[in-house]
Amino acid sequence: MAQSDTVTRILDTAEVLFAERGFAETSLRNITSKARVNLAAVNYHFGSKKALIQAVFARYLDPFSERFHSALDELEARYEGRDIPLEVLLETMATTVLTVPAERNSLKVFMRLLGLAYSQAQGHLRRYIQQQYGDVFSRFTELVRRATPDLPDAERFWRLHFMLGTVIFTLSGLDALRDIAEKDYHQHVSVRDLVRRLRPVVVAGMNAPLPDERDVEHHADTVAH
Repeated sequence: MAQSDTVTRILDTAEVLFAERGFAETSLRNITSKARVNLAAVNYHFGSKKALIQAVFARYLDPFSERFHSALDELEARYEGRDIPLEVLLETMATTVLTVPAERNSLKVFMRLLGLAYSQAQGHLRRYIQQQYGDVFSRFTELVRRATPDLPDAERFWRLHFMLGTVIFTLSGLDALRDIAEKDYHQHVSVRDLVRRLRPVVVAGMNAPLPDERDVEHHADTVAH
């Protein structure tokens, strides 16, 4: 029991400090000091800072991966071989994303961590996520491909990442956005309300007309010069 408490305390402290300060800016000593454990305990249970970062993500992504697979199983059974509509896929993903962190009241922390995984130089983490959870994300991407047959693969890649960026930015800044909505527009917004507002914007973005390649090339040349 004591070992489990120590591991939990280290992980709880590490995820908050990583989300607040970033991976590179948070040292193991910062974590051990705040968690009130010694450095030997971190080394014993995790072995390295990289392994600790991966363990922080695993606490979210293990249950997410399991539940998302189950949710996709249910969708495929319901649609019986037919293509699943894009809005249904996105709603299912959003519901699953919200369920896991909500149990620990840490949605904002989880979203900040996801943003850091992409914005900071953590190649080991992206490799870890791909190796451990690539199957569920590949499955989702394939279902999105079937739901958007007119999109070229490269364009779909960009739009999925634009969508991810939108969701991460919105949910990681949830407290500030709620304050603005309440003070300026007298709206009290729950997370579910926010997702309902976000969904049509994301779906419209995924279904937007393809950009004119000539305009893209012209803009790239203008920026380069």
